[in-house]
Amino acid sequence: MDLIPIGIVHSPYEKRGDAPKQGRMSDKEAVLKIYPEFVDGLCDIESKKHIIVLYWCHLGKRDVLKTVTPWGPEVKGVFATRSPSRPNPIAFCVADLVKVEGNKLYVKGVDALDGSPILDIKPYVYELDSIKGPEDTL
Repeated sequence: MDLIPIGIVHSPYEKRGDAPKQGRMSDKEAVLKIYPEFVDGLCDIESKKHIIVLYWCHLGKRDVLKTVTPWGPEVKGVFATRSPSRPNPIAFCVADLVKVEGNKLYVKGVDALDGSPILDIKPYVYELDSIKGPEDTL
């Protein structure tokens, strides 16, 4: 399996402790810089209000299987958490698309550290991506 980064995140978060517990908890702006060879994939992206950003947690540890979350003292398996440290440190966030300037997407709601490789961007589809039901505990 080969993953090809399509761009890089430029965010105000330099190290893990700088980022919010979840991106939706912050209104700080980040820039998703898409590499030139992938710019055609942005066609019509400006019509979206929210996007799903998949990125690589490049500073995450890959040998972690159990962790404690910021929400409580219980030890949980990483697959039951959103920890950036996991065998394949892939993360996602739903971001507010503020504006598009060429190959740069200005967004809010991203918790990625500065320099995180972007793996993919998808439109957030309200009818498909929002599940109504009882809330899970974090």
